[in-house]
Amino acid sequence: MRTALILSGGGARAAYQVGVLKALAELLPENTPNPFTIICGTSAGAINAAKLATEIDDFPKAISGLEDIWANLTSESVHRVDYFTVLKSIVKILGSFFHSGIAQGKPLSLFDNRPLFYLLKRTIDMSRLNTMITQERLHALCINALGYTSGQNISFFQGHPSIEGWKKARRLGLPTSLQHKHLMASSAIPAVFPSIRINREYFGDGAVRQSAPLSAPLEMGAEKILVIGVSGNEDEIERLPTVHSPSIAQVFGHMLNSAFIDAMDEDLSILERFNKLARNMAPEQRKALNIAPVDVLIIKPTIKFDQLAQQYEHLLPQSMRFLLSIIGANRKGSGTSLASYILFEKAYCQALIKSGYQDAMRQADEIRSFLDIEH
Repeated sequence: MRTALILSGGGARAAYQVGVLKALAELLPENTPNPFTIICGTSAGAINAAKLATEIDDFPKAISGLEDIWANLTSESVHRVDYFTVLKSIVKILGSFFHSGIAQGKPLSLFDNRPLFYLLKRTIDMSRLNTMITQERLHALCINALGYTSGQNISFFQGHPSIEGWKKARRLGLPTSLQHKHLMASSAIPAVFPSIRINREYFGDGAVRQSAPLSAPLEMGAEKILVIGVSGNEDEIERLPTVHSPSIAQVFGHMLNSAFIDAMDEDLSILERFNKLARNMAPEQRKALNIAPVDVLIIKPTIKFDQLAQQYEHLLPQSMRFLLSIIGANRKGSGTSLASYILFEKAYCQALIKSGYQDAMRQADEIRSFLDIEH
């Protein structure tokens, strides 16, 4: 039975996934083979997915490597933070409005994330991916990105030759040889990081317009799915009195929440309804229709990312704090949600790792049962 792992997007929030994976590595008995044969990553989750997939022959080592990356992360290791670069990007974006809205030269973005590319080159050996697939340790790795010209959400995948591509409404599955540029494209948060050209089209963050996050692993033959989300604890939504109009950061933060969170929650809801229907069918009916329930386990954060980001926002480089204050990404402007996505500082990431670990351990019995781990 093929079990898929889905690592959704969320910028710096993806550090939370590392804590969950760390707990999983501890729950697995020693020398247990990797429990996930299909791994799907979106946005920053694509980076975690690639690291895990390329080192799937040693699951604990791969997780340790991921923790080392995130626990020592700084904004400087992700993008350039000097005042000149930040101001230059702002001027370039404003200047594009006077060229009929057409960007000239390199893709427009607030930050230059070339340091991230060099970090990925140093820490993730994409050439190992084919070996893992050939040795049948991995069935497939899938990386999602949005095509800015076509408006399609593309699932770039590298996997077993038996997996065929697919074409759905605004969704494509394309077999390819995955490279670091696919990770950069998938994690290119709109307007924050530059889009990446792959073949004939520029691509950006895979969470944007991803209407069915669960479809890719199902297309590749997954029968069970473990989802590690990056949405905050929404059980109690605070409805505070409105004292001013929304800031740019507040609006942008909600747009990111919509891209990274809402589609996954809706897709999980649809799958839950499908499972109820399938389980109420007679075995002969399911066989005739060629359908079967899909077991799903969701690990969701108990923390509130916005509130946690407030505690560590002061660690950002001065140039970033200046920029965020201008657009209202602070408590006064109610825009700390944006900061929670771009706070690439080790203290914040370490807090997320710790939270992910604790949440997974609280669900230890569910995880053992889902992965058939003997206690």
